[in-house]
Amino acid sequence: MSTAVTGTIVLPTTEDLRTLSRTSLQRCGVDLMVLDTPMKNAVTARTPVTGEDLFDYPAADSVGVEAAIEAAHEAFLQWRTVPGPVRGALIKRLGELLTEHKEDVANLISIEVGKIASEALGEVQEMIDICDFAVGLSRQLDGRTMPSERPGHRLMETWHPLGVVGVVSAFNFPAAVWSWNLALAIVCGDAVIWKPAQLATLTAAACSALFDRAAAESGAPANLNVTVSASAADTQALIDSPKVPLISATGSERMGEQIAPRVAARFGRAILELGGNNAAVVTPSADLDLATRGIVFSAAGTAGQRCTSMRRIIVHQDIVDELVDRISQVYSRLLIGDPFAEGTLVGPLIDGKSYANMIAALEKAVEQGGEILVGGKRRPSSNDSYYVEPAIVRMPTQSEIVKDETFAPILYVLTYNTLEEAIALHNDVPQGLSSSIFTTDQREAEQFIAADGSDCGIVNVNIGTSGAEVGGAFGGEKTTGGGRESGSDAWRSYMRRATNTINYSRELPLAQGVSFA
Repeated sequence: MSTAVTGTIVLPTTEDLRTLSRTSLQRCGVDLMVLDTPMKNAVTARTPVTGEDLFDYPAADSVGVEAAIEAAHEAFLQWRTVPGPVRGALIKRLGELLTEHKEDVANLISIEVGKIASEALGEVQEMIDICDFAVGLSRQLDGRTMPSERPGHRLMETWHPLGVVGVVSAFNFPAAVWSWNLALAIVCGDAVIWKPAQLATLTAAACSALFDRAAAESGAPANLNVTVSASAADTQALIDSPKVPLISATGSERMGEQIAPRVAARFGRAILELGGNNAAVVTPSADLDLATRGIVFSAAGTAGQRCTSMRRIIVHQDIVDELVDRISQVYSRLLIGDPFAEGTLVGPLIDGKSYANMIAALEKAVEQGGEILVGGKRRPSSNDSYYVEPAIVRMPTQSEIVKDETFAPILYVLTYNTLEEAIALHNDVPQGLSSSIFTTDQREAEQFIAADGSDCGIVNVNIGTSGAEVGGAFGGEKTTGGGRESGSDAWRSYMRRATNTINYSRELPLAQGVSFA
């Protein structure tokens, strides 16, 4: 049961959540004995819904991570010669199993992350969608044929499996990010080692069990996906191993600063999806009803804990008061509470550290001349769960706090006079993931998506910053990392390219007219 903005939040019991976890895990094929067996090395699964612990789950140490790398590498050596469409059949089966167990996986996401039911189900649907995409891709891993300057020669490129792909995922999308990488990697002929967020161990166990079942039913080699719940220190073997040519990591900018140099030092590849300090520009011509809906979902959805969550709105001074009033009215009606309850729109923050970061950011905002217009308070609940009211903060144009990403529902309001000023203000942050503009003026829209417009990897018109589809490549620029996952030609990151010259003549002419007799 959820309440409105006043009153105490009513939550399910932790024991109820334990029971639901066990049921969902068992249905997905996880051996429940691992939850009941005492163990030396374990990670504790916790739920932000009540703030209490659920189960201990086996964790890998550095030796276990090394063993996982070897197992995945052996699987890769077998899998790389399997035809692409046959690889696609495995991912097709995984998509079918995810469809069958959609509610089970979504339940675990809500329990471990606190997502409301519709968002958790949406995350699993995203996994199903990327499986569909990858199945089609398995028949389209094409190279090019180019004209040769030499008679009797053909110039072409071929794409080959890369190796073991290390996937490091974050808590906020505990399953979807893995699937983006896994589905593409598998059809490209690679194997995967998944290091899930320790805050989402049960979700990872369920997803891994479904993949293992799909692999077994498809006749694929074992260990094509090896999941290792491990500490950051024990994961270093994964980051440093030359048998893992690609690391795809989602997390904080600080994490990326640590991973990128280590991977580069061994000439590995990295796909980094790091911070997002996303903004919307709202122009005088904007449809304010549309803008309000788009902003509220992007800013308050998932309790502001998406990498694409909207952190800033840059609004023309002539309409700022009206727009802020509209958003504030919607915020006052948001149902905050139990993510399983019908009608809830805002669930909990992941933990107390996130809440502390939110309060610290709000305090800095006020110190820098900001005014908290709405929200920012913690709602009464159990001691270790953190339900907060999404905040709207009016800020001076020049303020430093708006350049920092706080993983919580804080929306900073800035104003502008000219579109050029708005774009400069928009781009004046280190991060570059997602952006949007609300306008009915085609010139403004085109200017925002042009080369001198938004500097983000995702640039939207008349929608918010959240809610990307799998068909497009996902990722950002600047300190966001620069990598791309999911759709479009992101598959190329999971393969190696070979340029081939084939001489079918009886002569041996050299390129560029070189003579070497």
